[in-house]
Amino acid sequence: MELDQLPKLNLPQYQFSFKKDLSNNNLIFDNIRKKHLILTPEEWVRQNYVQYLVQEKKVPKGLIGIEKQVVVNKMNKRCDIVVFDRSGNPLLLVECKSAKERLTQKVFDQIARYNMALNVKYLVVTNGLDHYYCIIEHKAKSYHFIEELPEYESL
Repeated sequence: MELDQLPKLNLPQYQFSFKKDLSNNNLIFDNIRKKHLILTPEEWVRQNYVQYLVQEKKVPKGLIGIEKQVVVNKMNKRCDIVVFDRSGNPLLLVECKSAKERLTQKVFDQIARYNMALNVKYLVVTNGLDHYYCIIEHKAKSYHFIEELPEYESL
C-alpha cells in the first residue's frame, strides 16, 4: 500500500514511523510489538485503532496484545487486538477490517467465535470508518451495543 493512498479514517490523526523494506514494500512501525510490519489496508486500521486505545482511551501499552492466537473449534485463529485487565485477563477484543471492507454479519460472527475462547466483556468491530461497541453480559447470556467505548479505568 502506498503512503499517498492511505485512507483517512474516522479516528484522530496519529503520527507513525514508515520505512521501506528491501523489496520496496512500505512498512509501518508497531509500537506494541516493537517492529516494522508490511503496511496493508487492515494493518493501517489496526495501527490507528491501537493508537486510539492508547491515546484516547488511556489503555496501558503493556496490556495490549496484537494478533494473539486463540483456539476456536480446534483451529488456531488470531485476534487483531486484545486488551487485558491488570490481572492479565482478557477484557476487550477488537476485530479490524480494511476501510474498504463492509462490516457485515460475517464480521460480527467472527468476533463472536473468537470470544467463545476469550470470554471478554467488550467487543469492538471497526474498519476505521465505522466502529461498533458491544458489552457482553455473560451471566445473563445477552449483549447490547453502546455508543462509545469507556476509558480503560472504567471498563
